[in-house]
Amino acid sequence: MDSDQDSEFGGEDVLDVMARANRREDFSARRPAQYTNWIDEQLSWKETCYVGSWSSFANLLLEGPEAIDLLADLSINSFADYPVGGGKHVVQCDEHANVVAEGVLVREGEETFIVHGVPAYWTAYNLETGDYDATREFRDTFNYGIQGPNSLKVLDALADHSLRDVGFMRSGEIEIAGIDVTAVRFGMSGELGFELHGPGEHSETVWTAILDAGEEYGIRRLSSGTSSINQLEAGIPSRVRDFVSAIFGEEMADYRAFLRGHQTRDLITHAVEGSFEADDISDYYRTPVELGWDRYTKFDHDFVGREALEAEAADPQRVLVTLEWNDEDVIDVYASLFREGPAFKYMEMPHQQKRSMIADRVLKDGEDVGVATMRGYSYYFRQMLSLATVDVEHADPGTEVTVLWGEGENPASPTVEDHVQKEVRATVAETPYKEDNRRKDLSQE
Repeated sequence: MDSDQDSEFGGEDVLDVMARANRREDFSARRPAQYTNWIDEQLSWKETCYVGSWSSFANLLLEGPEAIDLLADLSINSFADYPVGGGKHVVQCDEHANVVAEGVLVREGEETFIVHGVPAYWTAYNLETGDYDATREFRDTFNYGIQGPNSLKVLDALADHSLRDVGFMRSGEIEIAGIDVTAVRFGMSGELGFELHGPGEHSETVWTAILDAGEEYGIRRLSSGTSSINQLEAGIPSRVRDFVSAIFGEEMADYRAFLRGHQTRDLITHAVEGSFEADDISDYYRTPVELGWDRYTKFDHDFVGREALEAEAADPQRVLVTLEWNDEDVIDVYASLFREGPAFKYMEMPHQQKRSMIADRVLKDGEDVGVATMRGYSYYFRQMLSLATVDVEHADPGTEVTVLWGEGENPASPTVEDHVQKEVRATVAETPYKEDNRRKDLSQE
């Protein structure tokens, strides 16, 4: 898109916003591989609490009398009786019901919505190419998550008033260090927590205030090195690690061009490795049913992909599960590093640090029945886990399967070293793996 087209769109260009943000010494937006260590950080959201930064995610202010129509046309979620202050985990698909984008949506006013993450781009693109009475503006904001059993105590110490009347997926307004902050009761840890959103220029002030108030309650900073274990334990898939966004193919060429001109992080490159090999990138796409997000679907309105999703929901073929990897087989992978001869593919701890999708074949009696993704080690449960999409008939907890770990001696990617493949026994477990404590009654806390 050229600059003239962008100027008609309204608001500031997202690259200008993020360039200004990057000039700040905003240490909170650049998460290192670890702060203390990944074991200590993993325990925080079960025993104390953490603060983590997702400030690099796009933040779109969408306003206008037809803003809600645009969102409804793109999203599987219902917008009937959607209250001001309400939040949603919004999911958007293509015509084939493959997930294009998912993230957090907050209704700030009758005609005002805040779109976080990848849906900000897909929504902005469809606003530009569609015919809706609405405007948009990409904004420079901070996005901090406070999660864990002590998170409410930290917020009590921080804020000018209590958040105990805020229900799950609802938001409230608070003041931290003199800064107006929106607190959305939502998170990926499966524990009590909030996301805090505010102006990017005050990011360091708020970050420091959170750490100061949280010191008494054992707060930890959450690093990139272990943050995805949140989602693994909570059964929440993520883009790149568990699926490839459905943005490839000729029909999405214009959108990819839009992304190249607006994205603040690479949303187009999807590194893929693992024993699952496919002839077409679409084999790495996933539908809301396959990702466990069909519970958000409401067929009370027309939306992109409705026909395909309605048919799949009536007769699902694959669903999301959690796999427990056999301890002995996992230990043997590491033991191979100390033996003569070829080693198995290394299992990075606690999970793969580079942004890539590791897709491995899931077998039952030698036959392919699914694809495992997002392998990671939970210190709390002392268990190697992964998410997986598997055939419905093999999705019951207790079902024994095998994961084919590694690409083998002739990997498809030249960046992957040769290694022998390893059959790892695995057992289907409940999803989410960790008890979901996000909906606790805060008045009792």
